[in-house]
Amino acid sequence: MKFLRSFYLPLVIILAVVVLPACKSKKPIVKQTPPVAETQPEPAPQPAPAPVEKPAPAPVVEKPDYNFSNIQFEFNSGILKTDAYPALDKAAAEMKKDASVKFVLNGNSSAEGTDEHNMSLSVERANAVKTYLVNTGVSGSNLDIKGYGESKPITSNATEEGRALNRRVEIKKL
Repeated sequence: MKFLRSFYLPLVIILAVVVLPACKSKKPIVKQTPPVAETQPEPAPQPAPAPVEKPAPAPVVEKPDYNFSNIQFEFNSGILKTDAYPALDKAAAEMKKDASVKFVLNGNSSAEGTDEHNMSLSVERANAVKTYLVNTGVSGSNLDIKGYGESKPITSNATEEGRALNRRVEIKKL
């Protein structure tokens, strides 16, 4: 232990002496400017004729695109998937273009489980989408929620791919 202390302590001191001066910022060298020779003042310029003002073109208002993609969910879950965030961000940006438009968030589920459970799950999914949109700045009063459970499938619930597509929230303009 004594050997390590006697070996490393001088090494650390030498390293500090070498490295620390390199860390100090260097001050730039300021050059003296030569004195300016006195010149005679120039004659005052003649005022230019006033330019004719053209009317400003009307700003182009981009029409909002309310064709939103469905927000998909995992089996038996009301938690947003990370791949849903870009679609929700696009939807929020479009919704902010016209704050007077109202939307409905239709929650759906696949046909697995009881009707009561699927209905509450579809409402939970619609609430998750509403919470995300409100947190991005969309007015919560412009968003209505409806849960449909398994009553409105878009494909057959016979396959896992079909059931996955039925676990969704649709954003529709009222």
